[in-house]
Amino acid sequence: MGGYNSGRPPMYRTSMVEDCLSLNVNYLHRQGSLRNGSAGSLQWSSNGRGLSSVGFRMEGNQLTLNYRYRSSGGEWECIEEPIHVVRNPCRFGGTRPYFICPGVMNGVVCGRRVVMLYAGSNYYFCRHCYRLKYSSQYAGSWDRAMTRANKIRERLGGHWEMDSMLAPRPKGMWHRTYERLCNEVRLAEAEGNHDFLNYIRRRMPNSVK
Repeated sequence: MGGYNSGRPPMYRTSMVEDCLSLNVNYLHRQGSLRNGSAGSLQWSSNGRGLSSVGFRMEGNQLTLNYRYRSSGGEWECIEEPIHVVRNPCRFGGTRPYFICPGVMNGVVCGRRVVMLYAGSNYYFCRHCYRLKYSSQYAGSWDRAMTRANKIRERLGGHWEMDSMLAPRPKGMWHRTYERLCNEVRLAEAEGNHDFLNYIRRRMPNSVK
């Protein structure tokens, strides 16, 4: 059974992959943990401080996790989670392992073949089951908006800086074209600001103690 705060700390709501404890099948394979009869514990730490620990054993093609979990303010419960492992042949010989996601959402078994499983709640499921996103997906939305705005700024003869004034209308450009481009810059920068603030809100804790 796991030590420290055990396999799952008290439940916290997250929609980010980076905020979850994770299992990587390739890492376990390199460590020899997927050999039949292997047993031990998996540990997570941050800045030298132990965060969590999960016991495991491998029997045939089944990896079984043992850990404790509790929701916020709840009692600790012991969990034993079986995860099926498949090995697909590689093109140039050998095999590559994958987890078969044991997730069950709305009565439907996931069964996806995945490399990573995440502790988005009390079990280790794939990111699709928990609807997790990568932080880069949020970063990408504001980055694309700002890049679009900056390209227009450059076309008008200005600088790639949001706090700089828009360049005057270039000689030969129609007034209505200039106004349209200026409006596109303002809209793109407003969109970028909105996406960035949403990203920051998602990353901040719900409360401070």
